[in-house]
Amino acid sequence: MSDLQQLYQTIILEHAKARHGAVELTPLAEAVALGAAGGRRVAESHQINTTCGDEVTLRVSLGVGAETDSAVSDLVWTGEGCSISQASASILTDTLRGLSITSARALLDNFREMLRSRGKIEPDEEILGDAAAFGGVSRYPARVKCAMLPWVAFEAALIDAESH
Repeated sequence: MSDLQQLYQTIILEHAKARHGAVELTPLAEAVALGAAGGRRVAESHQINTTCGDEVTLRVSLGVGAETDSAVSDLVWTGEGCSISQASASILTDTLRGLSITSARALLDNFREMLRSRGKIEPDEEILGDAAAFGGVSRYPARVKCAMLPWVAFEAALIDAESH
């Protein structure tokens, strides 16, 4: 195993243990009411990987900025599953929180393209940050679903939040 692969493995294991952004979620209706009072739109998505049983519920809050593009003002999640899915949710939280919706979507698309490449696309750490650690996962189709699960939840919650 190369030094870079060892580093990526360490990043995944550390995030699986630390679980940044993982919280006990309050009822969605309460979060939506609090968000509306603060000028934010809040939505969540619950996703399950039926292959292995991993599941994640991710809640996104969008704050309307001065420009036309809203920002991801907060991301929180809860879930159970393998180290890959839990680390992916943790890294997603750190990576996307605070970004404009346009930037968050671009990063999501880049992450998805990397994971679908089956190892043919080298992850760009400048763009993906710690999410580049999942580049090796792309060679294992069964694990790609684990890594993508929180990102799919984010995308669904984002679409829902934008529609309100």
